[in-house]
Amino acid sequence: MKTNIQKIGVLTSGGDAPGMNAAIRAAVRACVFYEKECTGIYRGFQGLVEGDFIPLGARSVKNMINRGGTFLKSARSNDFRTAEGRKKAYDHLKENEIDALIVIGGDGTFKGASLFHEEFNFPVVGIPGTIDNDIRGTDFTIGYDTALNTVVEAIDKIRDTANSHNRLFLVEVMGRVAGDIALNAGIGAGAEEILIPEEDLGKDRLVESLAKSSKSGKTSSIVVVSEGDQIGKNIFELAEYIEEHLKQYEVRVTVLGHIQRGGAPSCYDRVLASRLGVGAVEALLENKNNVMVGVKHKKIVVTPFKEAIAGSNEIDWDLLKVADIISI
Repeated sequence: MKTNIQKIGVLTSGGDAPGMNAAIRAAVRACVFYEKECTGIYRGFQGLVEGDFIPLGARSVKNMINRGGTFLKSARSNDFRTAEGRKKAYDHLKENEIDALIVIGGDGTFKGASLFHEEFNFPVVGIPGTIDNDIRGTDFTIGYDTALNTVVEAIDKIRDTANSHNRLFLVEVMGRVAGDIALNAGIGAGAEEILIPEEDLGKDRLVESLAKSSKSGKTSSIVVVSEGDQIGKNIFELAEYIEEHLKQYEVRVTVLGHIQRGGAPSCYDRVLASRLGVGAVEALLENKNNVMVGVKHKKIVVTPFKEAIAGSNEIDWDLLKVADIISI
């Protein structure tokens, strides 16, 4: 690999996702393998602005592959949103002789990284780390598989209570613009209805469907609701509407919230993160930058940042059909 890159910085930004530590670990060890130096940057872009750096070696990242969260921390950075802040970040990179940057995060992270590259022509490669799976250019993002398993496990436990008390549970999961978690976890947990941002089911159709389920002999139901669903102002208003129109049900609401982001990454996420961490280093050493590394059809691919953040992945409409068929 012909390159002038000798030292690579790595940071995590945005919401944490299980597998971020595994990606950092892989990137650091790939640097060691290719005889390059690696520097960790604490607190994302804010740490970049403040010069909060630490050298990382192969032993620095031991026992990290199984840890959730990110040991490099993550933080919002209003400073990096300004031209002055980004100039400070660039100056810190040059002062520390860092030649390229790996950023691990979601679309907001990639927007900042792309702008930074355009302003300073600084080599940057992104790794998609977000539980929402809402980045184009990759079949899966780091953390998504673990979040799915967390949600399914939670819904399985909720169903025990729903069955015991003849209740209807609305379970809100993360996904402001993408319904991947709700759709896949809903199918995996046997939900009666799944509400996602990509499809407007409507209150009346939802009530009609639940009433049909009740007439068919179901004494309890689970409805999985993506946080970005637009049926009501919020999930609690939706619960009130259902109670008004379906007197046979006691309706309860569970918002899973940040529990979905935590926990040890699944085997799939550990392997994905390892592949993408190595892939990011190799992309930089091959003089590819302003791109994201992802996995498509089991192969590592690179996608320009502007394409990756152009919009969410298309929802799998075949899965919606499956959900409708098996929920009768």
